Amino acid sequence: MDKRKDKGRDKDDGDRPGPDAPAHDGRPAAEGKRPARRKRAATRSGDGGKYEDKLKPLQVELEFAMEAIKRGGERVIVLFEGRDTAGKGGVIHAVSERLNPRHCRVAALGVPSDREQAQWYFQRYVPHLPAAGEMVLFDRSWYNRAGVEAVMNFCTPAQVKAFLKQAPIFEKLLVDDGVRLFKYWLTVDQDKQEERFAERLDDPLKRWKLSPVDIEARQHYADYGRARDRMLRATHTRHAPWTLVNFNDQHEGRLKLIRDLLSRLPSDGKVQAPIEFPPLLGEPLKEKFRGPLRPI
Repeated sequence: MDKRKDKGRDKDDGDRPGPDAPAHDGRPAAEGKRPARRKRAATRSGDGGKYEDKLKPLQVELEFAMEAIKRGGERVIVLFEGRDTAGKGGVIHAVSERLNPRHCRVAALGVPSDREQAQWYFQRYVPHLPAAGEMVLFDRSWYNRAGVEAVMNFCTPAQVKAFLKQAPIFEKLLVDDGVRLFKYWLTVDQDKQEERFAERLDDPLKRWKLSPVDIEARQHYADYGRARDRMLRATHTRHAPWTLVNFNDQHEGRLKLIRDLLSRLPSDGKVQAPIEFPPLLGEPLKEKFRGPLRPI
């Protein structure tokens, strides 16, 4: 978790919480020139072990936790927020790639339609909330209003103020109804952000991640920091606390976040039951086709 004090950085660089911001300690009840292209990420995490070797056992634990969620009829929401290029998509993939997509879903909403803009702000997120036995991972969430919409003037100051007042109430309604809600903010310094923007620009397979809004937002790093601090002060509550995770090293960030999430997900101590797999009664058959159609 990111608990650095960022010594030596400019006092108004926008990435330091204000003096009256709450503590973000992860407790369950209680972070001109075109830049050079970033070198390909190392396959080892910060403490010397291979990233993939460390990720796999965590994904196995996630599978056990998902089984407990299904057996217990739990409803789980995980919000992933942070600056552009922080690594939200990568950590969501790391969490979900080995889980049954019927029970673990990713919600990544696009730009609201004209009809959605005429609704209660939280309304378009409600259909994506989990039912019993499900976990939903939000790749950005209702907190768009306090972040990109506020900084880029996609909404009015009055709408931002109303959101900051209503969000804790909305989340308390969810928690009081039994939903487990976890909120993660991924932190990234501007030099790392610039490297990742440059990589997207150079890689045709990642170019889709670079939008005109992203290009303009590069000039608003400090503004985003101030908007984030205002949001944290208003919405870091006992029933729905924020956890900040340092994602300057994306591999280390993913491992830290998943470990923290596992420490908070339900666990009933049960393991997967063995499955009997008897041999076939005869020789394996080949597929046969009648008619003109044949596989390519």
